[in-house]
Amino acid sequence: MACEEAVLTVRLVRSFEHRNFKPVVFQNVSLDQTVKAFIAFVKNDITTRPGLPPPFKKHAYDTMKIIHQAHGAKTNELVVSLEDDDKLLLREDTTLKAAGVANETELAFFWKEDYERYKANPITMW
Repeated sequence: MACEEAVLTVRLVRSFEHRNFKPVVFQNVSLDQTVKAFIAFVKNDITTRPGLPPPFKKHAYDTMKIIHQAHGAKTNELVVSLEDDDKLLLREDTTLKAAGVANETELAFFWKEDYERYKANPITMW
C-alpha cells in the first residue's frame, strides 16, 4: 500500500486577540503518521525555518485544529473557528488521515491555553 502524501498549510497562531499568525506550507506530508509525530516534526522544522520571525519559532504550540479543507466551506472567523472542537481538534493518538486531514488541508497550530482563554472571551484587539 502506497503512503498517501499531502501538501498541508499550518497556520502558526501566536495570538488570537491580535490576529497574529503566520502560515507555513509543508510538502510531501505522510497522512499515515500520527498527529503527535506531525506536531513534533512541525515544532522541530519551525525552529530552523528561514524567514520565520523568532517569536513564532519559540512559541509554546501544543494543539492542532482543522481550519479549512480543499473544496470545503471556509469559516468567517479570521484566525480559527471556535466551533466543532470535538470534530476538528486533532487527537495526538490518531493518524492525520483518520483525523480527517487530506491534501490541501489548512491547520491551525496554537497553545491550547490561549485558545481556551480566547474562546471564553472572543474579543479581538486592533
